[in-house]
Amino acid sequence: MTTMKDYRTIVVGTDGSGLAGPVVARAAWLAVRDDADLVIVCAYARASRRAEAMNVHTLGGDPRSGQVLGREAASLAVETAMATAREEGATVSATLLVDGEPATALMATAQERSADLIVLGAIHDRSLADRLLGTVATEVTKRATCDVLVVRPTDDEGDLEVPEDTPQR
Repeated sequence: MTTMKDYRTIVVGTDGSGLAGPVVARAAWLAVRDDADLVIVCAYARASRRAEAMNVHTLGGDPRSGQVLGREAASLAVETAMATAREEGATVSATLLVDGEPATALMATAQERSADLIVLGAIHDRSLADRLLGTVATEVTKRATCDVLVVRPTDDEGDLEVPEDTPQR
């Protein structure tokens, strides 16, 4: 019979969407329960939506799914996640803003921090791009070398839009 071990380091992804709060809360709850360090990661892109318009039009959805657009929006997403984690009583050992793809950012952080668990959110595939290219959750669950917990939205969480920086005029 195998015995269950407590998690020592938990990496959680946030994108500032409506699902991010429940995802971070679940990760924080686990961190408190297991007396684990919590690492919050937000992947963001510097490119504007206009720069990706051709890909979006061609694929039927934004290929940067789960990626916050702009460092300012990413900072806000991390601040909100930190507040949620603190409300749950978790110890946040690090917050990271990563300019890059979300799945890669989560897995690299988990590897660097010797994480035992990655917690992330996932919604049902909504677009052709999600089905063709895969989602962050799909990629992480396929390639992660540690446990992965996927948190699904409840029906009442409504709009799950990912934030982006306000355009400068």
